[in-house]
Amino acid sequence: MPQIIFIQPDGERLSVEADSGITAMEAARANGVAGIDADCSGACACATCHVHVAEEWSAAVGGPNDEERDILEFADEVGATSRLSCQIVLDDAMDGLVLVVPAIA
Repeated sequence: MPQIIFIQPDGERLSVEADSGITAMEAARANGVAGIDADCSGACACATCHVHVAEEWSAAVGGPNDEERDILEFADEVGATSRLSCQIVLDDAMDGLVLVVPAIA
């Protein structure tokens, strides 16, 4: 059961436990993480679950596929490690994963 750390725009760190096999978005919503709205409920269609993967986790999490990259064009503050949290499937090797929630424009 990985522990995921969400860093809020104000620097607050929220640590949540998640089951392997669910997405980071599902873990965030189940634990009331602000800034992860997921208006499309995880269909990779809205970019309201956008996060930045911490550099040290970037290789382990991997990059976005073409569909995700297209949707990220609609997000604010997109950077090199941007991902949609609905597309990050968690596993035990991701224990300690750090995801930064961008400020809402």
